[in-house]
Amino acid sequence: MAKNLVYDIHDKPKFPQLIVFAIQQLLAIMAATIAVPAIVGNGMTASAALFGAGVGTIVYQLFTKFRSPVFLGSSFAFIGSMVAAFAGAVSASAGFAGLIIGAAFAALVYVVIALVVKFAGVNWINKLMPTAVIGPTVALIGLSLAGAAVNDVFSYGAKVTFGTSSFFIMNPAIWVSFICAIVTFIVVICVSTYGKKMTKLIPFIIGILAGYAVAMIFTVIGYAANIDAIKVIDFAPFKALVDGGVSLKTFVAVPEFTFMEAIKGVKEIDGAYLATVAVAYVPVAFVVFAEHIADHKNLSTIIDKDLLEDPGLHRTLLGDGVGSVAGAFFGGCPNTTYGESVGCVAITRNASVATITTTAIMAILISFVSPFVAFLDSIPGCVMGGVCITLYGFIAVSGLKMIQKVDLEDNANLFTVSAILIPGIGGMAMSIGKVYITSIACALILGIIVNIVLNKGRKPSIEE
Repeated sequence: MAKNLVYDIHDKPKFPQLIVFAIQQLLAIMAATIAVPAIVGNGMTASAALFGAGVGTIVYQLFTKFRSPVFLGSSFAFIGSMVAAFAGAVSASAGFAGLIIGAAFAALVYVVIALVVKFAGVNWINKLMPTAVIGPTVALIGLSLAGAAVNDVFSYGAKVTFGTSSFFIMNPAIWVSFICAIVTFIVVICVSTYGKKMTKLIPFIIGILAGYAVAMIFTVIGYAANIDAIKVIDFAPFKALVDGGVSLKTFVAVPEFTFMEAIKGVKEIDGAYLATVAVAYVPVAFVVFAEHIADHKNLSTIIDKDLLEDPGLHRTLLGDGVGSVAGAFFGGCPNTTYGESVGCVAITRNASVATITTTAIMAILISFVSPFVAFLDSIPGCVMGGVCITLYGFIAVSGLKMIQKVDLEDNANLFTVSAILIPGIGGMAMSIGKVYITSIACALILGIIVNIVLNKGRKPSIEE
């Protein structure tokens, strides 16, 4: 067992603890997983995406022989591709079919790369993306999410722009949102640092419950005093359950799976539409591949085991690719390894694959349980913002710890790291046709190019 872990990969916590740990992982990945279908719209549902994430994670675990403790959730990188699938379709049903076909195109990219890795090994990847490239990229993944975390913290306030800067006006609504977020944040870090035994392993659950309780107090006061600004919790998800009366659907409902609608639109698909979907998905798959490498190298440092060697990059790629198809088949969203999940492993020091697998099973089961889905939907953004500060912060710090191993006295390494951090933090993103290249992808590509140019013909140092 790695000395910094409470539970190693093959450890199995006792069943009651396992359930609690799984709920915590679920809460960590929940907000992002259900946000993707909400952003894309077109009839996509959170419950179906949640089911697809659970199935995709199990597929990933099967391919990796249950040796990689990471959860697969809805990928933000493919949002533009998913929107393009709907925009280019002649009907909504054809658009749903396009989501599945697009995920299959992306998976094909993973399969091809996995085959290359299987026969050529991973040394070429280590040369292409050494620590000087991967370290700042991992840090950038966390830093790029900083704005999202802060926006969640102030989710009930208005942002204004002054010159080139944007800031929030501290009105009553923002103060309430800020207090809920800070309570959540403080509870998470205190429990994680000073907690004893079981409590130390579930800081997110305790933090979210604390933040939710504070939000509930403000909301009750808001309704009692008729002050809309402090009604932090939205009870609409619960109200929707009983609209039209209490029935079986109030408690149990089958998610609206993507394939059920896609079947209706298969006949409306032609060659031109297939080409549109391919162009929208395939380039993004290469971008997500780079993020896949970064996530697994980051996780490898946390668990003190090289996942690119065991279970092997070819297995993680196949698991990610086929898991994405499974996720899209049921929920429409291609899946990807989640930084939130990696951050949860790092903070709780629980790398048990049994926990991840239980989380996947739980995600599948609760997608049918209407009240629980409603509760998750009702968790205020400011509460999740308090949690995300810690999660995204750990991702960023993990990358910075990797950079510590790099000799920054060497200009080749110094400029490589700089070429990734500054464009990435500055938001250097671009759109080429229908293909949207994220700032992380642009920064990574630039870093790889700079690393190759500056290190051509040189022997790699020990740090690299």
